[in-house]
Amino acid sequence: MPLRFPIRDFAGLATWLAIGFVAAAAGGPVAAQAGTATGKSFVENFDKFDPSRWYVSDGWANGDHQNCTWSKKQVSVADGHLRLGFVKEKTKDRNYACGEVQTFKRFGYGTFEARMKAVAGSGLNTGFFSFIGPVHKQPHDEIDFEVLGKDPSKVQINRFVDGKSLGPAKLVDVPGGAAKDFHDYAFVWQKDRIAWYVDGKLVGEVTDPDKLPSHPAKIYLSIWGSDTLTQWMGAFSDPGQPIAAEVDRVAFTAEGDKCQFPESVVCKTRSQ
Repeated sequence: MPLRFPIRDFAGLATWLAIGFVAAAAGGPVAAQAGTATGKSFVENFDKFDPSRWYVSDGWANGDHQNCTWSKKQVSVADGHLRLGFVKEKTKDRNYACGEVQTFKRFGYGTFEARMKAVAGSGLNTGFFSFIGPVHKQPHDEIDFEVLGKDPSKVQINRFVDGKSLGPAKLVDVPGGAAKDFHDYAFVWQKDRIAWYVDGKLVGEVTDPDKLPSHPAKIYLSIWGSDTLTQWMGAFSDPGQPIAAEVDRVAFTAEGDKCQFPESVVCKTRSQ
């Protein structure tokens, strides 16, 4: 069962991280949301690192369950890819260092997309998700893609509303494996629907408007490990060498905005 633990974000305050994304298929006015969305449509191809868009987590961990410390040294951009590393390195009270980035801005209804290659290895987690919570003076809302390294042939999808996991916390197939090549992950978030896509294929859907997140959220990308969450993530196995998840592209398309690149779920759903 997915769990949540108190952690710290870049402001150094208590927040939450998920354990355990989203286009309007048709245009039209954006539905009202609780809170304020500060982010607009964008496509990030990582030709360089944009410090005005991304904050690099550095110098803390998410709780006792996490066996690595967020480190800016484990975040880099090269050859058009964002690299989030995991390495054996003594950092404060932990023996490993790992990488995470998060947007400064918050994004509302629309399509969230990432093209990434996860890592394999029991006890490791590669994540692409939206999150907002008490640290931001908002309820805890979240939408997740998480690749559990113990079985990278699948990715877990899930959602949280006001701090509660409402699912579908289920594993769905990633053709060819999430750690062997790049794959496209997308969720479409609307007032009355969330739909998850893997490589353009619909893999999960929720249509109960009373059980959907409603607060604009930040976008996160991360890799981390755990020695204790064995039932969910498997027993941790030291990779034996530095490893890294890679992200080729991240995009957000606000509800009603035009498709921004040919591979986008926005283009595909609007042409159906």
